Amino acid sequence: MADLFVCLTFDHDNVSGAIARDTITPTAISRGDFGIAATQRILRLLNEQRLPSTWFIPGHTIESYPSCVAAVHAAGHEIGNHGWTHRVPSTLGPEGEEAELLRGSDSITRLTGRPPRGYRSPAWDLSPVSVDLLLKHGFVYDSSMMGHDYIPYQARKGDRITLLEPMEFGPDTALVEMPISWSLDDFPHFEYTRSPAGILPGNANARLVIENFINEFRYMKKYFDWGVLTYTFHPHVIGRGHRMFMLEHMIATLRAEGATFVTMETAVDEYRRKYPAGVSLRGK
Repeated sequence: MADLFVCLTFDHDNVSGAIARDTITPTAISRGDFGIAATQRILRLLNEQRLPSTWFIPGHTIESYPSCVAAVHAAGHEIGNHGWTHRVPSTLGPEGEEAELLRGSDSITRLTGRPPRGYRSPAWDLSPVSVDLLLKHGFVYDSSMMGHDYIPYQARKGDRITLLEPMEFGPDTALVEMPISWSLDDFPHFEYTRSPAGILPGNANARLVIENFINEFRYMKKYFDWGVLTYTFHPHVIGRGHRMFMLEHMIATLRAEGATFVTMETAVDEYRRKYPAGVSLRGK
């Protein structure tokens, strides 16, 4: 029998992403405030379905919306580090990135009573020092890279990349990478944004997007006897009523297809049991 795992993950950004982009008008902030109502809806659905999940929460959200975040912890869901602000690590420099990482972990430890085991980079853009910092500070896994869709693997560090020469792959590390994809993230499909960089139209048909999400699992089921598929949602995006109906439909369909829903912590443990020596992508 195949062991097919699904991780439902929620990047609980609320207003932190808008503030990081210096978009702080009252209407922009109110879009993040919607995360309060959305979180209540998501927690109700997860409780009704008895589903575990993982929430990556910036320290800014933890400290700005304490009751909202406390409800996530009280419901028993895993909470991972998502920085303190929602600034991109690759723009901060090593000292700034480390300060963000530590401040985010401090906020989580005060909330949960223990440091987080997992990290997800804001905007999924690690810096050349990110892996070293995560290992230095005791993280077990990262969920920011895209080297596979169904199989976790060991994160590398120290790749040498030049335009006119072949890649020189750095060594694998003890950090487990739990891969993600923009194609399985609700934000680019659904969220309308307007900025100096341009317009992200969003507002896609939720039924069609969720059908794509479901078919990702069906492909894994057809060709793999073991795998982990990670979906990324944002409460203030997926929490709209018509999208919640589709999320409920997706959960029911995946369960009927044989999915086992787990936290990312549990998925890492399953990966280590399946691949005790780890999986390497070096020079494949």
